[in-house]
Amino acid sequence: MIERSEADLPKRAPRSIQLDGRQMAFQAGETILEVAQRAGVEIPTLCHDPRLEPAGACRTCLVEVEGQRRLLPACKTPAQDGAEVRTETERVDRHRKTLFALYLTDHPQDPEVAERGAPNQLLEMAARYEAPRDWGFMESLRDNRDADRNPYIHFNADTCISCARCTRYCEEVEGVSAISLAGRGAETTIATADNLSLLDTTCEMCGGCVDVCPTGAMGEKMPLAREAKPERELTKVRSTCNFCGVGCQLDLNVDPDGNDGRGEVVKVTSPPAGTTTNDGNLCVKGRFAYDFIHHEDRITSPLVRNDAGELVPTTWENALSVAAAGLHGVSERHGPNALGFVSSSRCTMEENYLVQKLSRAVFKTNNVHQCAAT
Repeated sequence: MIERSEADLPKRAPRSIQLDGRQMAFQAGETILEVAQRAGVEIPTLCHDPRLEPAGACRTCLVEVEGQRRLLPACKTPAQDGAEVRTETERVDRHRKTLFALYLTDHPQDPEVAERGAPNQLLEMAARYEAPRDWGFMESLRDNRDADRNPYIHFNADTCISCARCTRYCEEVEGVSAISLAGRGAETTIATADNLSLLDTTCEMCGGCVDVCPTGAMGEKMPLAREAKPERELTKVRSTCNFCGVGCQLDLNVDPDGNDGRGEVVKVTSPPAGTTTNDGNLCVKGRFAYDFIHHEDRITSPLVRNDAGELVPTTWENALSVAAAGLHGVSERHGPNALGFVSSSRCTMEENYLVQKLSRAVFKTNNVHQCAAT
């Protein structure tokens, strides 16, 4: 058997497509949309999310491909070697304007009505592509689920476009299938089995449906109850979730005028998919359990007990001295194994490492644990 080196193998020309007159190389399996995004070419999408299998449901990403009689969805069409693709033509422009105009016929067009939380991407795209707004308006035939007693997620059917991003996320990423598309035609809507409350389904309240919704039809109840500003008026501060040791990245949405002008966190969102270790995903605690930040019972300074046994504020130096004296006292009276060190899963790995060193190296006991077990 003759062994051949890689240099001896025939060279294959790289695969490429012609995108708006530019030659763009691509890898096998890439879609036209992925090639265009890499090239910085904007193709509008409403149903697409990189975490989900392409669906081609919203039809906003249709493009012209030479030799094809119909426009093709860029999000679902694989790139073919030698294909000529045009994303900006009179035909494509006419399609986009017509499509967005049709979407708007049963969609609130006032941003103050349509944007109860996250920015409405449909309204933004309709304005960007100058979709006509004089095609009339008809009342939506879908039922709202604002009466759902769950404390976190609301559904506004008037702004739903049945793109199925939320149902696909629930099935493909979370794997719980708590919501699905129900009804037919103009009555198609998002629903649960037997129209149960989300609290009575497999829903984990992760808020992923809220995160992927392009129109805000799925949204948070918490900031709405406090009449918070729309998300576009909030300041985003990148942070790390402190509820467990995973270290998910999140954005704290701060109302600069809240909390008597000192700023108030009114919402938590996740960075775009593919940019962080958690890929834009959060759990129910990471997304909704932020009310402790400004809670009136939150401890904001170290406390020690006075002679009457009451907890009173003190300095960090005094608090650490009192804690050290207490630990040494127990160790001297009852031995080191009378001590136990429990660290918080909200701590970083480095902080938990220091706690176990304090336990083992300083106080000579292996009684140390933290609930995330990292």
